[in-house]
Amino acid sequence: MSQQKIYNTLSREKQVFTPIEPGKIRMYVCGMTVYDYCHIGHARVMVVFDMAQRWLRSSGFDVTYVRNITDIDDKIIKRAVENGETISQLTDRFIQYMNEDAAALGVQAPDRAPRATQYVPQMLSLIQKLEDNGLAYKADDGDVNFSVRDFQGYGKLSGKSLDDLRAGERVDVNTGKRDPLDFVLWKASKDNEPEEVKWASRWGAGRPGWHIECSAMSGELLGEQFDIHGGGQDLQFPHHENEIAQSEGAHQHTFVNYWMHNGFVRLDNEKMSKSLGNFFTIRDVLKKYDPEVVRFFILRAHYRSPLNYSDAHLDDAKTGLTRLYTALKDVAADEQPLDWQEAHAQRFADAMLDDFNTPIAISVLFDLASEVNKSKSPQLARQLRMLSATLGLLQRTPTDFLRATTPDADGKYDVMIAAKIEARAEAKKAKNFAESDRIRNELLADGIILEDKAGGITEWRRA
Repeated sequence: MSQQKIYNTLSREKQVFTPIEPGKIRMYVCGMTVYDYCHIGHARVMVVFDMAQRWLRSSGFDVTYVRNITDIDDKIIKRAVENGETISQLTDRFIQYMNEDAAALGVQAPDRAPRATQYVPQMLSLIQKLEDNGLAYKADDGDVNFSVRDFQGYGKLSGKSLDDLRAGERVDVNTGKRDPLDFVLWKASKDNEPEEVKWASRWGAGRPGWHIECSAMSGELLGEQFDIHGGGQDLQFPHHENEIAQSEGAHQHTFVNYWMHNGFVRLDNEKMSKSLGNFFTIRDVLKKYDPEVVRFFILRAHYRSPLNYSDAHLDDAKTGLTRLYTALKDVAADEQPLDWQEAHAQRFADAMLDDFNTPIAISVLFDLASEVNKSKSPQLARQLRMLSATLGLLQRTPTDFLRATTPDADGKYDVMIAAKIEARAEAKKAKNFAESDRIRNELLADGIILEDKAGGITEWRRA
């Protein structure tokens, strides 16, 4: 088997992946700011890096996967005050919703999910190191800022020169800064802010800036230098650029060896985001589409490519996933382990080792499904099921997926279909074929496909 290659945003090329510690991988991914429901862009981050950690584990690596939670932020404070609730009441609720959405999409829980508010002492220690190294200063307004022009190498991740750069979207206009590019490490408390967002420090009461959170949490949980740092493309600048400056400025050595960024989700050729008001929450999407269809839709695109969201693309994903499940419907997979020497498995592995090329890997799954349809081979059915498992796919029974619809807690929908199938069988027995066809067409109009099997058995699935 070939070596794993990863496109490293820092070097702007695919590189052979070599972990710092043989056989072990330490990976950190920037998670959500929890003040609202997660949208489909968040779903892509969760699914993409869940896919990556699943594949790396299946390749034999011992992976420590950390995905943080930002539970202190200007937007969080504003929303909590508007709602008349505490910060923790707001964030606890939306963390629960986030975890529910992730579980629905088949996203495995990370090994650690640190909350920013739990690591304020580590943030203060990091800020102290930066001040000691001449990279942080307290401004007249009480904020502590990072001095960007005093850190050599700033801009190496984004590939921009200092003269080209502008302050990032989360950096407020601040007349206390020495330079417009400087960013806040510690925000001085304001009188009108809730007491629960005020921590004591040697610079006065305040709270951490956004960027310092991830430097402190990743350093505490994974060490001062680790293997992989991931996140959405929108975080490349300024957030990840600032993380590098903070961490390397404090510790005086490399922060992260490989940087991974997933592409934007787009709607009508425009980036989907809350700020533009053109986003769909995961919960809204799951009212219409099966969660596994959404996961499949995300993985059919290469993680670095733009992902074009539309009902048509999700409908197409549903059709494709249905093809894979249908191949397994009448062929029971054997109980043997996955055979990595088998031809399809080798092609699948080659695709995944080439910077997690899921579109090519999924095309191999379709080839396997075609072979299963032809040969009815339990061995190939096992290969199809187990290779799919490395992507978090095809782990339900085919019947469960093919009959999946909106939740039907009391089972009345299934009972109705069974009754119509029975009525159709009676009509066929009485040679009333017009009535039999009418019932079939009625169900088809409702999105139910009937399949007549040998022995007078009729099965159904969603269209």
